[in-house]
Amino acid sequence: MSTLKVTNLQKLDGSTFPVGKVGQMVSATNSTAQTTTSSSYVATSLAVNITPSSTNSKIYIISTSAVSNNNTSDVCRYSIMRDSTVLSGGSMAVLFSSASNDIRIGTCVQFLDSPSTTSQITYALGHRTGGVATSTVNKNGYTGSITAIEVLAWVQN
Repeated sequence: MSTLKVTNLQKLDGSTFPVGKVGQMVSATNSTAQTTTSSSYVATSLAVNITPSSTNSKIYIISTSAVSNNNTSDVCRYSIMRDSTVLSGGSMAVLFSSASNDIRIGTCVQFLDSPSTTSQITYALGHRTGGVATSTVNKNGYTGSITAIEVLAWVQN
């Protein structure tokens, strides 16, 4: 196996390529079906704990799962939660307008968080309904996953 070590990668125009750094990555899976009829977000057990090494770190969270909405006239929503806080920029809504009930679809919810702490944080997939439907995560034994990645350095364009 060969190793290539460089101090800088330079473009033809003389500028350098931006470099990002990952500090740590934690991941978990869960196959327990979890339901709610709540109109407020409820954290699922699809969760990970991470302790940032710096207050300047960003945490990128991504969660995939199969979700179900059993009511064609209600919306189920899914979001990343930091402890009990809903991170609304990383949410998605599921509304089924067909005549079929209980449709399952795959979801991917992600968020880039700036928690500004070096204390342990729990990130979880949260879900809620409009108050009529039942939202189910991991129905029929589907295995969902959640990953949190500490980003130490990043380039924003």
